[in-house]
Amino acid sequence: MVPDSTPALVDRLARFERVVEVGIGNRTDVAAGLAERGVAVTATDVHDRSVPDGVGFVRDDVTDPDPSVYADAEAVYALNCPPELQRAVVAVARDAGAACFVTTLGGDPTAVRATPEPIPGDTLFVVDTDTPGGRRRGRRGRGGR
Repeated sequence: MVPDSTPALVDRLARFERVVEVGIGNRTDVAAGLAERGVAVTATDVHDRSVPDGVGFVRDDVTDPDPSVYADAEAVYALNCPPELQRAVVAVARDAGAACFVTTLGGDPTAVRATPEPIPGDTLFVVDTDTPGGRRRGRRGRGGR
């Protein structure tokens, strides 16, 4: 039996005060756990989604993003993020000066430079947003990198 990765993801991301989850879909457990810990969470998706109490929702397409959605985020994360969306997730995080994290689906590779961080039941990829052409503003929140 594979352990549930939700508690480890919540612990890792709760170091930040404001986060954006890209592509929340129907799995809202991490966003809910973060909101319960006092983190300001905004969830996005290309479709309207129901989100738990304490989680904001904005309909947004990360491949054609509204920069204001991500502007105040200290961290941007995407769970089960397919390779074809990873660069877009990194771009919004980089533009916001935010830390960036992704998990992948099973055997999917990462399409971006990232450091794997094993967690129970999954691997969290800490994405390097200091890639050539990208600039971080240096804001790192409570948890930084």
